[in-house]
Amino acid sequence: MDQALLNSPLFALTLSLAAFQLGNTLYRRLNEFPLLHPTVTGASLVALLLPRLDIDYQDYLQANDLLMFWLGPATVALAVPLYQQLHLIRKMAIPMLLTCAFGAIFAAGSAVVIAYSLGASEVTMLSLAPKSVTTPIAIDLANEIGGLATLAAGCVALTAVSAMCLAPIVFRLLNITDPQIWGFCLGITAHGMGTARAFEMNATAGAFSSLAMCLTGAFSAALIPVVVNLI
Repeated sequence: MDQALLNSPLFALTLSLAAFQLGNTLYRRLNEFPLLHPTVTGASLVALLLPRLDIDYQDYLQANDLLMFWLGPATVALAVPLYQQLHLIRKMAIPMLLTCAFGAIFAAGSAVVIAYSLGASEVTMLSLAPKSVTTPIAIDLANEIGGLATLAAGCVALTAVSAMCLAPIVFRLLNITDPQIWGFCLGITAHGMGTARAFEMNATAGAFSSLAMCLTGAFSAALIPVVVNLI
């Protein structure tokens, strides 16, 4: 195949969309097993193909700027289900704000502390700090505080998959069946992928997950740079 075609933006976009669609098909056919979420399988397929096709990652990433751009509007669009569930959210505003603030602080702090105790470099710790926020915010945060955007994005995906796998087990052990709690916890820990999973359950879980994801992103975006500058 012509290398000029392989390096073209059109091929990169097609590769990304095709990989996601294949991953999504596999995910649906295997009863939505969390480890086979299309974000994971699609990214893995692309990672395997890029070196075999001799495509530079930076060129591929730049060619997918259009998809990266739409991550922002897609996140903002989650305001619609939030509005639809506003009557429920108003009743628990204070507890949710406190829970989300604590969750955001613990998510970033625990990752950095564990990485520090294992001897990780400063850049690695800075890349881990935004692991529990949605990808576009995590990338911007990592760039702002001196981390690696690519490592931060990978940590975001790994965090989401881990949370999606462990959450059902934890909820079952604690006998938690309320979709509002399910959704809110998934939004704090598994951000965009968790929110997608919550919407697969029902609209209420999806709305609460959207709220938690947005609040966690806001808290993290405001607090992490301040803490990093102080340290």
